Amino acid sequence: MRAISVTRLDGPDAAQVAEIDDPQPSPGEVLIEVYAAGVCFPDLLLCRGQYQIKPELPFIPGSEVAGLIRSAPQETGLRPGDRVVAFPGFGGFAEQVCADAHAVFVLPQRISFMAGAGLPMNYLTAHFALTRRARLKPGETVLVHGAAGGIGTAAVQLAHVLGARVIAVVSTRAKAEVAGRAGADEVVFAEGFRGAVAELTAGRGVDVVVDPVGADRFIDSLRSLAPEGRMLVVGFTGGEIPTVKVNRLLLNNIEVVGVGWGAFWLRQPQYLHQQWTQLLPHLEAGTLDPVLGCSYPLERASAALRELDERRATGKIILQVR
Repeated sequence: MRAISVTRLDGPDAAQVAEIDDPQPSPGEVLIEVYAAGVCFPDLLLCRGQYQIKPELPFIPGSEVAGLIRSAPQETGLRPGDRVVAFPGFGGFAEQVCADAHAVFVLPQRISFMAGAGLPMNYLTAHFALTRRARLKPGETVLVHGAAGGIGTAAVQLAHVLGARVIAVVSTRAKAEVAGRAGADEVVFAEGFRGAVAELTAGRGVDVVVDPVGADRFIDSLRSLAPEGRMLVVGFTGGEIPTVKVNRLLLNNIEVVGVGWGAFWLRQPQYLHQQWTQLLPHLEAGTLDPVLGCSYPLERASAALRELDERRATGKIILQVR
């Protein structure tokens, strides 16, 4: 089969198409014929050896796919030909991949494979962040950084579905349009966002900040929190990992909350299907619908990763495998 093989750790150009043996499922695994694969920031870090998990070379990146089942253990209730999305961990940039049954989810008929490939990483992370870590309540206000990216658009949509007011933070007018399509109530620009947020909230601030960016926005995000607000640390696409003096947390009783979705569900895999069950009605109704950006054929995976690396991406980047 065709797959993207990473044989060196020098960034996007390391992702090259190769012919490799078909995967063989282990007990408890589902074999999936991949039609589309999502491209996410950890894939970029993996190609540089900068991710916390460091697979041996060569390896196949790609942690989220959509496609058709080729084979599945009988006890899973899944059958050949079923439309699914999956979170295999690695190996998704390929024509076939194996995934543990607990990380395979039936895809509603109304959702295309391209859109389905944009669901697992971003929407399950956003759900974990907003419902479990932030304890979001209807009527609260959520500020989302990087709101035109994959995780950002997912967080905007889900916060809106959960009854929150959503303020999106973006860096360009084009990205503002994307955040608006995702469902943001207001959109502000990264430069001077603290003042804009203060004006929009009459000085009160926001209840929750979703921050997949980090870097120099962190302190102003803390200062934008209302009393008892929660700052969600999702990632560091801005490159720099910020630090905080903990005395800042005292004045308004604010929280800095880590969002380690993978670390959480690895200890209790059944949580993934609990999440999917909660998201499914919104997926079937179309109120959750991935905002797609550029798509690339499998052999252009390096170009897809470069778009992420250069921070040009709007919406979810997808590899079209079939």
